[in-house]
Amino acid sequence: MSDNKKDKNDLIPVILMGGFFILIHGLALVVTEPFIKAGVEPAFEDINNPLNIVYILVILLVFTLVILLISKFWKKEIIQVLILGAIGYTAAYVIYPLLSLFRPLSFGIKIYVSDSVYVPITITIVLSLILAVLLVYILYKYPEWYIIDLTGILIGTGAIAIFGMSLSVLLVIVLLIILAIYDAISVYKTKHMIDLADTVMDLKLPVLLVIPKIKNYSLIRETKRLKEKLKDGEERDAFFMGLGDIVMPGILVASVYNSIPNSLLLSIGIIIGTLVGFFILMTFVMKGKPQAGLPLLCGGAILGYIISSLILYGELEGLALPF
Repeated sequence: MSDNKKDKNDLIPVILMGGFFILIHGLALVVTEPFIKAGVEPAFEDINNPLNIVYILVILLVFTLVILLISKFWKKEIIQVLILGAIGYTAAYVIYPLLSLFRPLSFGIKIYVSDSVYVPITITIVLSLILAVLLVYILYKYPEWYIIDLTGILIGTGAIAIFGMSLSVLLVIVLLIILAIYDAISVYKTKHMIDLADTVMDLKLPVLLVIPKIKNYSLIRETKRLKEKLKDGEERDAFFMGLGDIVMPGILVASVYNSIPNSLLLSIGIIIGTLVGFFILMTFVMKGKPQAGLPLLCGGAILGYIISSLILYGELEGLALPF
């Protein structure tokens, strides 16, 4: 393959992956209002409580440890069940407020647990559960790359919207800095993130996004592990990015949008900063080695916030301490 053709094959997937940032972050802003109208509660009662970050980090570390232990000492199919179950729950949680926009779907019945306690069963709830189960079934039976991507868009959009409602701007920035450091350590030092990526790719789970670099690419037929390809110096037939690499900087976009009135331009500035970090990251990724994404992506998002806020407001808007 000529260098020009190789560059083209690499450049188009990079541009398309950059488009995922715009799409998912943009959709997260669009669904925020429907989420609020549907009564979706934030993940935390007090968005300014520093312990929120501790809870998130503990859950992240425990989940990662459990996945790595199961993949090493037990059957990997258990991981598939755990993650598909989590995806099904999240999908139902995301689909419900969107369906709630259609008033005819609000009709339902009340199932009384006692004289004063009842559980409302509406068409919206039933449809949300049916669609979530259907999605999980399709993922299990036919985990092709475009099914993985569509699921990633849905889950990523919902996660950003929910956590954007649940954390203040200051806490999000602190969280992104910690996660960027953790990502760098897990990729360059302990290297357990590469093992995690291998496990996810083997099981064809939608916690990553895939852009093919060749025609007729099939993720289902992808059998060689990432570590093996890196060791053999083989060029990969698709471009992969963890869904978390898109979700984490997106939380800052949504948090700013929710916390600061009339802040759409500031949120767009954060997206632009994230894209700058993304394209810098790609200059390293295109050399063929796995890279820690969050240092540049979260760094780009934070710088985008700082620069945009100073230009638009003359100060770091929304960053005041809550006490």
